[in-house]
This record gives sequence, structure tokens and C-alpha cells, in this order.
Amino acid sequence: MDYKDTLLMPKTGFKMKGGLINKEPNYQAQWETQNIYQKQLEKNKDSTPYILHDGPPFANGSVHMGHALNKTVKDIILRIKSMQGYYTPFVPGWDTHGLPIEQELTKKGVKRKEMSDAEFRKLCEEFALDQIDNQREVFKRLGIQGDFDNPYITMQKEYEAEQLRVFAKMVERGLIYKGKKPIYWSPSSESSLAEAEIEYQDKRSPSIYVAFPVEDGKGVLDQEVNFIIWTTTPWTIPSNLGISVNADLNYVQFSYGESMYVVAEALLDDTLEALEWDKDKVDRIHEFKGSELEYITCKHPLYDRTSLVILGDHVTTDAGTGCVHTAPGHGEDDFVVGQRYDIGVISPLDSKGVFTNEVEDLEGVFYDDANKVVGERLDEANALLSLKFITHSYPHDWRTKKPVIFRATPQWFASIQKIRQDILKAIDQTEFKVEWGHKRIYNMVRDRQDWVISRQRVWGVPIPVFYAEDGSIIMDKQLIDHVASLVEQHGTNVWYEREAKDLLPDGYTHPGSPNGDFTKEMDIMDVWFDSGSSHQAVVARREELSFPADLYFEGSDQYRGWFNSSITTSVAVANQSPYKMLLSHGFVMDGEGKKMSKSVGNVIDPAKVMKQMGADIIRLWAMSVDYESDVRVSQDILKQNSEVYRKIRNTFRFMLGNVADYDPNENKIDYDQLEEIDQFMLQSYYRMMNASIEDYNRHEFLPVYQRIQNFINVELSNFYLDYGKDILYIEAMNDHKRRSMQTVLYEILTGMTKLLAPILVHTAEEVYEHTPHTTEESIHLESMPEQVEVDLAIIKRWNDILSIRDDVLRALEKSRNDKVIGKSLEAQVTIGNTKQFDAVTKLKEINTQLKQLFIVSKVDIATEVDESFEQYQYAAVKVQHADGIKCERCWNYVDDTVEDEAHPNLCVRCHDVVTKS
Repeated sequence: MDYKDTLLMPKTGFKMKGGLINKEPNYQAQWETQNIYQKQLEKNKDSTPYILHDGPPFANGSVHMGHALNKTVKDIILRIKSMQGYYTPFVPGWDTHGLPIEQELTKKGVKRKEMSDAEFRKLCEEFALDQIDNQREVFKRLGIQGDFDNPYITMQKEYEAEQLRVFAKMVERGLIYKGKKPIYWSPSSESSLAEAEIEYQDKRSPSIYVAFPVEDGKGVLDQEVNFIIWTTTPWTIPSNLGISVNADLNYVQFSYGESMYVVAEALLDDTLEALEWDKDKVDRIHEFKGSELEYITCKHPLYDRTSLVILGDHVTTDAGTGCVHTAPGHGEDDFVVGQRYDIGVISPLDSKGVFTNEVEDLEGVFYDDANKVVGERLDEANALLSLKFITHSYPHDWRTKKPVIFRATPQWFASIQKIRQDILKAIDQTEFKVEWGHKRIYNMVRDRQDWVISRQRVWGVPIPVFYAEDGSIIMDKQLIDHVASLVEQHGTNVWYEREAKDLLPDGYTHPGSPNGDFTKEMDIMDVWFDSGSSHQAVVARREELSFPADLYFEGSDQYRGWFNSSITTSVAVANQSPYKMLLSHGFVMDGEGKKMSKSVGNVIDPAKVMKQMGADIIRLWAMSVDYESDVRVSQDILKQNSEVYRKIRNTFRFMLGNVADYDPNENKIDYDQLEEIDQFMLQSYYRMMNASIEDYNRHEFLPVYQRIQNFINVELSNFYLDYGKDILYIEAMNDHKRRSMQTVLYEILTGMTKLLAPILVHTAEEVYEHTPHTTEESIHLESMPEQVEVDLAIIKRWNDILSIRDDVLRALEKSRNDKVIGKSLEAQVTIGNTKQFDAVTKLKEINTQLKQLFIVSKVDIATEVDESFEQYQYAAVKVQHADGIKCERCWNYVDDTVEDEAHPNLCVRCHDVVTKS
């Protein structure tokens, strides 16, 4: 007789093959039809809110793996919080203004100069909306949950109006001003840049040493002496108005050949080496403090004017000569020290970085090309002492990747100085997961200059300032609030479509405009001001959200970007941080740790990955990385995650198949009645679950990924599920052992499904659908398992048993290789003590059939061992081929079978099952 049909084999409709690429869209459509996200919110609406405010990705270009990591981690955090009972509305956002969109339209052939500002802005808006639609679909396909039908978009008129109101409050506090300062200027973008828009790259530059002859030595220096300056920007020499020295440094006058020079004493040797001058031919003539050199005048080497020697704390002995070329129009330190001495400002470049007629002999020359011209003229004037080329780190425009310059132009600024201490206090009151996050943003704010908030573009939010006929600035909160009301009705295009007088309140007058004529500012705000206002435009404004947000989570580059601008504006208008906690992730690199680049061909497209593998594989990858550092992704890494996924899936499948006939309402065994081995397994699961929930609460997912893998591979697959087959398949359906094990399997199955639901959102739903006797419409309406007290004593006891079991398995494998046995059920095992471990006592302490534990037919305990035993760390083991008759149903070798002609070769257990079922 074939006894196969008498076995209780696993039964489930849950397939071994994932088929994610076809199933996932169906589940997403199902959730949308069932309104699962809305039901989650409704379920927790009266609970504590947890607000994760979405930092808006820029609405330009395809979704990349950095986006995928960012949105997936956010989604995981919120799903965990939701399953823990928090009210977790998520409003996705998009940043839509700025230069990149203008550039994209130019690439597409849009003739910017052939249309009005309003017409061009309309095209920008249409482009941004199209980009949002594309990105939104990819985010939703990733399984990201949120109010995608009502996102916040920085070009929405309601958003823009709130941004203007933030600006108005800052005006009211006296934080906004217009000034002419050297700021980062991008000739390639034709616009000013904030510090957050600067990145450093290597650049090859000329390194020159120039002699400035003394005109009036003030009785300290002779007329024939020359100050030596060093610079890597020869093009700024035409703008030189001074030479800065440090009051506290020692300076030396020395002769070389027929000339005399002055440099800082500490830099004399370095200077001589750079100039390749023979030290033995140098005569030191005088020494003096830098303070003695103040107000000496030098002749400019190229133009008929003087350069004043001034004192500046920015002068150090790190490099150069200690005599610093000072051009207030092209450097922050230069400008500050120049203001103190009122030496003026020369900034002769236009927006494209081309010299104006302010320097007639260079008019029309691009600044970088002027380096060569200036060098040649200095050489002709016998002022050029040395010219070499060096490669050094230099600021670049983060968008165009081209060098920037310092250029003094009239700009709008937000004062950081006035509120710096308040911002630093708010940072100290913010929670950080790691201290370096606090240190990073704290130091940035501490050292930050005033914020340049104006940009010379048209696609953005206009700076709502007016000018009177006499040129005076008209800027007050009441007027800006009036403009904000217009914007709330019509959008910011109203600024470009109406004349200045039509933007002002009816009947508005100003003493500076006796004829009633006004003009308006045409600069727009920095895009960081746009997104940095979202705490008021979104978090404080939307009914379902609450200010301040619990968490801001973005890439580590946002410490200088969105994190920074947000806390600045929030402190300015609300006197508190917009976030209770700040958390960041690193950059996504390729498999070798290199930056992804289309030209290199190492880019991983998440949309393609989802078509090939499924979104759950990307989500599992996001769980598997230490996101706080730079992370790696490649096809090989994703395939490795696919293998991990396959193991997880097959483990779920095994558990599902073996609880098909189990009803927790009728078959559940109370804990104290469970078999001891099942109690141990349940406690092991609890320990894993408790630790995982603690990690979840800390927003740490990699340890959970590792712990679940270990639990599945080591404790379930290698031990419990393997051990359990003889019980689950062979015993009678309602046998106590079987129901005991099913009780534990069902709890592990349902608990692990919940634990992984925030990660494998689609697979967890599929598992839940195939789990008998569930109660909710979706796994995503379930609650996260609660932590329980773990019985560590039983875990310790059974860990010793598992160590003995590992040694028995090693002995079985050796016997298999030696052809003593084939399958492990052919074995009879005898176990004794080793010199260092009392295995016999440990085995006698447990209430479990040892032959089932070791998956053999017979187990004997030896009080003494001899040379026939293999010695291992925890047990001495002897393996022999089992004697007796092989049961045709369970394949165990037994000494006797039941005498029954209908079932002649069945053991007692199997005979009872077959004849009584």
C-alpha cells in the first residue's frame, strides 16, 4: 500500500515563485480600491500623531536609487509607527522652482528671450508637473504610501503665499536687507549661489607671486621695498585695492639681488622655495610687527592707483607670504576688512563672468581667459616674480559643475547673525540619532555667513519688494501680506503679469514717489527658501499634520541645504526647530563604491529593477544597508537580496503549508502545556522579535535584516522546521505534539508577517491572504507584535542541547561520507560525555524524544565512551546503521512492527494513525 496519502503534507496556495512583477501592481490596485491607507489613518486618528515631513525631491529627471532609498526608508518608518498605533499621515512633496528646469527647457529648444517672463514661467510649470507625474508613479510603484493625490508642491499658489508670509515675518523682525557683498556667483548659471549650492572639485589654476612696490613707507619701510603677494586668481589683480597683513605676526624686510622685499617671517623659507631663490643670497635687513605696517601705501603694478596696507585677522601662515592680496569685490574676508578701512570695491565682471568697461583694457574678456593676459602684463611690468600651475580644491556650481567666482553685486540677504544663537539653541534641543549629525549642522550654522536669498532668474517666487521713484526700498510686512493674498488667488505669475502699482493696495502712497510711480524687484528667492518654508506652508497649515514635525529625514547633503534653511526660517518666524528629530542617509554608490554615472554605465534604474525583480527586492535592499553611511547597489547586490527574499518566501510557504488545518480558536495549546522544545522555539522567536522592535524604534533596519535571516536560516530551517517534519507530517492531525508545534508555528508565522510588513509590503499581504483565520482586511491594518518577557533560562538550556545536536549532525555527515548510512533515519546514535562537557545530563534534563530531535531512528545514552566514539566539543558520538525493520510510512527503523496483514510493515505509531483516522 502507498501510505503517501495518509501523510499530512503541507497544503497552501502560496506559490514558491514570487512573481512580484505581476502581483505587486495588483496588490497596489487592491489597496487603492479598499482605501487601506485611509483606513489606517481612521484606525489611529485619535492616537498620538507621528509626523514625518517629506523633504521635497526636485521635479526634474527620473527617480534614481537615491530617491528609492530615501522614500523607502521613510515609508518603512511610517508603516512601523502606524502598526504601533500612531496616527501617521504622509504628505509627499516636490520642489519645483529653480535653474535646472530653466536649463531643461533651453535644452529642449525653448527660445527664452523670444517670450515674456510669464509665458516662460508657464512652460516651466508644465514641465515640472509632467516630471511630478512621472516620479509619482515610480514612488507609488515602490509601494510608498501617502496622500499622492494631494501632495504639496512648492509652485502651488497656496504654498507660495505662505512662503511670502514667512518672508514678511522675517522682514518684520528686521532680518531681511539688501547689500552689496561678494557672494558666490556662477557665470555658467548667471546667478548668485548660496553656500548650500557649492561643491568642491579639483581645478588647475595659475599660482603667481607678485611684487607691489612701496609708495609711502610711513617711515617704516624704504621706498625701494616690495610687498610680495601670492594668488591663484590673477584675474582679480585689476580689482586689488589693498594688502592685508596680520598685526601680531613678525614680518621681515630682506634683500635679494638688487631688490628688497617684505614677507611674514614664518613664511620666508616657503616663499624663497616657491620662487626658487637661493637662501644663501638673502640678506635680512629689518624685522617688525605687522601692526607697524598699517597704512603704508603701495603702487598697483598695473594701474595708476595705490594699494593700502591694512590689518586683517584672516591673514595666517598656512600658505602664501603673509601679505594677502585684497580685492574687496571678490572675497568675503577682503570685503569685510576693506569696509573697515573704507578702501572701496571694484567688481568689474558682468553676470557671465566677462570684464566690463570698468577695466577698459580687459573689456569683453572672460575672467578665466584674463588670467593669461594679467600674467603677461605683470611680467611686462617686472612685477611677476613667479608663475606656476597648481591643482587645488575649488568651489563649483553644484548644478553645472563649473567653477564659481566671488563677485560683489547688490543682493538680498537674510541675517543669520541676528538669530544665530537662537538657531544654535534650537539645534541643541533637537534629537539626533548620532552625535555627528548634531555637530555637523551646529558647526555649519555657527560658521555661516548671512544667507544670500536672491537669484537672478525668473522661475521662482519673486522677492516682494517695491522701489519708489527716488530709488528707496519699500518693504514692510503689511505690503508683503497684501501681495501674498494676491498670490494665494492668482499664483506668483501675478507678479509678472501686473505693473507694480497694480500689485500695491488701492490708493497706496509713498513719500519717495510723489508721482505715484513704483517699480518692483525682479529677483526671485533662493529655492532653499522655497523648500525651507514648508514647515509653515505644509506642516503648520494642513489639517492632518501638526507642527513641529517629529522627523526630518533626507540625504546627508541636506545639513547644508533643507535642514539648514528650514531651521533658519522656523526659528525666525516660530522661534523653534521645525523638527523634533533629524536623521540622514548617505549617498548611493555602485557596487565598487564609485559614484553612479550614465557615461560610466554603472547606473541602476529602480524602475527597471521593479520590472525585472519587483519593488519588494528594492525595499529589502533598503533594509539591508546601513543607510546612515554611503551605501552600495549593483545587479549582483540586488541578486543577493533576491536570494535572501527567496529564502524568506520559502520559509513562509513551509509555515503556511503546515498550519492549513490549524484553527487558533480551537486548536491552540496553552503555553504551559506546550512541548518543551516548542516553548524554547517560541521564546527564541520572542527574543528575536523584541530586539527587532527595539531596532525599529531606533530606525535601525540592518540589524533586523540580519537577525531575521539568522532566525530563518539557523533556528527555523536548520533546526525547528527540519525537526518538525516527523511530527507535522507523520503524527495524527490532533496529536498533542502536532498541535503544540502548530501553535508555535502559527504565532511565528503571523508575528513575522507583521514584523516584515513595513518592508516586504506586497509579499506580507500575500502571506496574510494565505494565512488561515486572520481577522483584518489587510496585513497593513494589523498591529505590530508587542514585546514580551523572555524566558532566558529555557533558551540557555536549549542552546546547550543545540550545541550537542550540531555535534551529532557532524557525526552523521561523517558516517554518510563513510557509507555507514545514507539518510539520517538509517542511523542509530549513541551519545556520551566529552572531557569538557556533560552531554548526558543535559539530554536527560529535557522532555523531548531524542530520536526526533536528531532525526534518527534510535538514540542511546552512554555512561562511558570508548575509542569507537568520535570526540566533539559538546558530545562524544557513535553512529551505526540502525537495526530492525523500516516502517513503510515514517521510514524509521523499529524493532517490531504491528502484526496486521492489511498493514504488515508499520510501526505502532503509524499503525495507530492509519487505522484510527
